[in-house]
Amino acid sequence: MVKIGNIELGEFPLLLAPMEDVSDPPFRYVCKQNGADLMYTEFISSEGLIRDAVKSTMKLDIFEYERPIGIQLFGSDIDSMREAAIIADQANPDLIDINYGCPVKAVACKGAGAALLQDIPKMVAMTAEIVKVANRPVTVKTRLGWDDSTKNIVDVAERLQDIGIAALSIHGRTRSQMYKGPADWTLIGAVKNNPRINIPIFGNGDVDSPEVALEMKNRYGVDGIMIGRATIGHPWIFNEIKHFVKTGTHLAPPTIDQRIEVCKTHLDFSIRWKGNFTGIVEMRRHYANYFKGFDHFKEYRMKLVTSNSYDEIISTLEDVRIRYSEGNEVINPA
Repeated sequence: MVKIGNIELGEFPLLLAPMEDVSDPPFRYVCKQNGADLMYTEFISSEGLIRDAVKSTMKLDIFEYERPIGIQLFGSDIDSMREAAIIADQANPDLIDINYGCPVKAVACKGAGAALLQDIPKMVAMTAEIVKVANRPVTVKTRLGWDDSTKNIVDVAERLQDIGIAALSIHGRTRSQMYKGPADWTLIGAVKNNPRINIPIFGNGDVDSPEVALEMKNRYGVDGIMIGRATIGHPWIFNEIKHFVKTGTHLAPPTIDQRIEVCKTHLDFSIRWKGNFTGIVEMRRHYANYFKGFDHFKEYRMKLVTSNSYDEIISTLEDVRIRYSEGNEVINPA
């Protein structure tokens, strides 16, 4: 049984990675319904949170059915991160996560996210302050290092464990790689198999199928896997991996009816949480992914991403159901 503090996650938990503009409550809902064991909010700016910025405070919204769930924070100033952790703690998540892995310039160039990989003493000091003020487990998500010459994750993991983090998720790339090139899991395995390490270690990067998930589990011995981009438009991946790990056989791929119903559920929740206009607009980024690999889908996608009418969107989805249920088109989901 894998545990973070007193949170029981099962034998081989699958985590939904925090993704900006993706892992909001509507998306988390459909992932939870399809097997995610632990989820995180989108990352929240510590500066925005302590200044009560609407965009930041809205991300604190969590729901009982999402549990266990963590609130993820990022920032460059230790005092601001400490204050933000106190605010996040009051939202009553199951854990607080610190982002030391985001590689994008808007974050890293301000000294936050993966930038802390260039200043490990500051990373350790920041983490220690958050552990002190949090009334729940503190976890960290990071990368192998800043670049190829600073792949210091084994040492970083030891130091973070020593000051009290309860689990560590590692993305198998450096900051300089961004999201390019294959993820390197060898150092993730080295952290997991380090006899000094006794907290759960979760691997992240390039897990896009049940076969890859099982290979990473068997080869590197990680306690669980965090999945990011492969969940977009395909929340079924959690149950698919669980089934394959348990039985060695594949679940049947989602039917057109399942795709339509999950897409509609996602849309409905998006509207309830964000309001009609914003809910509809922000859902547009998901349609192509829900129907990836569908031949001749462009005409439907254009309708879905241009319509501002809920009824029109539902009508278009029903047209998709009819067309692809009749077998008139080839479906080759990627």
